[in-house]
Amino acid sequence: MGEFGIGQPVPRTEDPRLLRGGGNYADDMTLPNQAFGYVLRSPHAHARIARMDTAAAEAAPGVLTVLTGRDWDAGGFGDFPVIVQRNHRDGSPMHQGPRRGLVSDRVRMVGDYVAFIVAESMDQAKDAAELVEVEYEILPALTDTARALDAGAPQLWDDCPSNEAFVFPLGDKAAVDAAFARADHVARVDYFCNRISANAMEPRVSLGDYDRRSGRYTLYASTQSVHGLRANVSNVLKVPESQIRVIAGDVGGAFGMKGDVYQDQVLVLWASRLLERPVRWTAERSESLMSDDHARDNVTTAELALDKDGKFLAFRVNTVASVGAYMGSMGGHSPTNNLGGLAGVYTTPAIFVEVTAVFTNTNPTGPYRGAGRPEASLAIEKTIDRAAREMGIDRVEIRRRNLIPAAAMPYKTGLVFVYDSGDFEAVLDKAVELGDWAGFEARRAEAAKRGRLRGIGLACAIEQAAGPMEETAEIRFDPSGHCTLVMGTLNQGQGHDVTFKQLVNEQLGIPLENMTLLQGDTDVVLHGRGTFGSRSAGNGGAALALAGERIIARGKTIAAHMLEAAEADIAFEDGSFTVAGTDRAVNILDVARTAYNPMALPSEIEPTLAAYAAFKPKAPTFPNGTHICELEIDPETGKVEFQSYLVVDDVGTVINPMLLKGQIHGGVSQGLGQAICEDVTYDHESGQLVAASFMDYCMPRADDMCAIEVVSQGVPSPTNPLGIKGAGEAGCVGALPCVHAALIDALSPLGVTDVPLPATPMRLWKIVRDARASEAA
Repeated sequence: MGEFGIGQPVPRTEDPRLLRGGGNYADDMTLPNQAFGYVLRSPHAHARIARMDTAAAEAAPGVLTVLTGRDWDAGGFGDFPVIVQRNHRDGSPMHQGPRRGLVSDRVRMVGDYVAFIVAESMDQAKDAAELVEVEYEILPALTDTARALDAGAPQLWDDCPSNEAFVFPLGDKAAVDAAFARADHVARVDYFCNRISANAMEPRVSLGDYDRRSGRYTLYASTQSVHGLRANVSNVLKVPESQIRVIAGDVGGAFGMKGDVYQDQVLVLWASRLLERPVRWTAERSESLMSDDHARDNVTTAELALDKDGKFLAFRVNTVASVGAYMGSMGGHSPTNNLGGLAGVYTTPAIFVEVTAVFTNTNPTGPYRGAGRPEASLAIEKTIDRAAREMGIDRVEIRRRNLIPAAAMPYKTGLVFVYDSGDFEAVLDKAVELGDWAGFEARRAEAAKRGRLRGIGLACAIEQAAGPMEETAEIRFDPSGHCTLVMGTLNQGQGHDVTFKQLVNEQLGIPLENMTLLQGDTDVVLHGRGTFGSRSAGNGGAALALAGERIIARGKTIAAHMLEAAEADIAFEDGSFTVAGTDRAVNILDVARTAYNPMALPSEIEPTLAAYAAFKPKAPTFPNGTHICELEIDPETGKVEFQSYLVVDDVGTVINPMLLKGQIHGGVSQGLGQAICEDVTYDHESGQLVAASFMDYCMPRADDMCAIEVVSQGVPSPTNPLGIKGAGEAGCVGALPCVHAALIDALSPLGVTDVPLPATPMRLWKIVRDARASEAA
């Protein structure tokens, strides 16, 4: 539909408002007479609460209430839900490590919820928190995932003596074992995938308001799914969902972390009901690092069986994954729900994986951009590189020998997934050509003359996206002809406002400035799953397209009356209804206005112009791509300088190439960050959180990166009417293994075969020093 339709790089329509300070984030939302809540958190990783005295805090100036674990126990609350259920090795139900709003007997992580102080101001609440006397009996702490299953390791839960939360096997173990028995070569890697934090620009915020007249709760929160959060809060409060309204304004980043239900979201509602006034809680950055869900934290052994020609016979993976001290609502998702990605883009016929989830005295883990996909991609790509070096085969060539051909689509992989579409060889070939893989050794030699160690990394990534969960959309016109889009998705910075308007502009020809997007309010949006898993454009966009078709059908009835023609003769194109074979036409906006004119329509034509639709795909999509990264390491300092980064991606139909590049850039930066600097560290003796601020948790900066080139090589997906595959997590899925591979390659001339995650300058400097010392010896 011209310059504003599908495929056009239209600037984000929400940006002018945000840049002028017109954002409406959760912390911008204020209510009359609101009070302020503050969480007193545990300073210990593992301890019994022997005694607690809140009398002095309760008597402090401005304090309205001090809630403790005993109050919670007496409150009759329900369980915090655990959505992903798994089993122990013997088939018994998993241990859930149940969360409570406030603990009364035992803290299990630094930052655990001990008391909730509500006062007239935040400063008064903080001051009162210092007056709460808590006597702790310190217990041994466990923060090292690799030690969680050891005999004699500290035990977090009395009824879970091994710290084993669940065991999840997947695949054909017998076929894999048989393939390994006949293999000519087996490559093995052992590594730790580091713990990281989402660190959204906007921290978590909760504002609760209970109305005693209606008996309804209203929660204002920074979340990814208002309907999902409403359901979870309903479960804990033990009240019907109809008695809860959840509202999200602008959301300043989420990345999966804001998809969980947190204690503070329930505490503010509880306190509001008790005090009969609104209660607000806002996280500070250090509080976020000690209370947000973390991610990754896996110890993995991966083995690849190959024949003498480098063909993959089988892949075997064993992972121990920390779920933290408590099981979050999606705690089992990342370690288990995207394991199909271990197949990569390859024809590996047999794959087996076993994941053991363990409790440690750390934050719960949950989804974070990729949610298991980067971990799977790292496992297969890292092991392929090891096999290529051990067998003397070029890294591109060994991949090409094992790629799934485009003609084989749809393709059933060796583990779970059925790929719907894709041309993996074309994507790889274009990346290798644009990245000048063949000319790299000359660049390495030139860098060596400057005293630099240059490396090149390659990763062929694929992920499951836009899974078979329904999403909804509504298109409605008002009497002035203005169009409102009501979406069940929830923007967190992706650019939904312009994206959905472009789709409607393409289909209905409505100008962007004549549309308004509504989202994030359970009283306004009938139903919605929210935004996660790269699903919004594919599932939400498809629902919007279905609603658009219904608008056209309804519009034809009204247009036929207006044009005094048979409805069968009405055609719709470029925003106008026309009588076929004539120049008689009426614009869709005029049709919308007529739909609300009681004098203009006969009684047999239903007035108003609105349509609602829900779309549920039959299968997920599989965005894929090849990443190539070049970097240099200064051996004297260990500092990494990125020289180039290329992504050739198949994300299906591209709605807005400008937004696509932004999504890929953001994902790459997060994968890069995990590879070189981001790390949630704990002291293994005390269990103390060491990385409790940005002084200790290193985030990648603009000057840590280089320009990122993004090239589209799309094959439309057949699973949704728009052919969209999704792009929100693609950059992160490929970046982690790609950057990691480039680091190893840079150090390979020194005989180095692996580097730890993250590869900080200190670690790299030590690796270079030790390698050179070994050579000298």
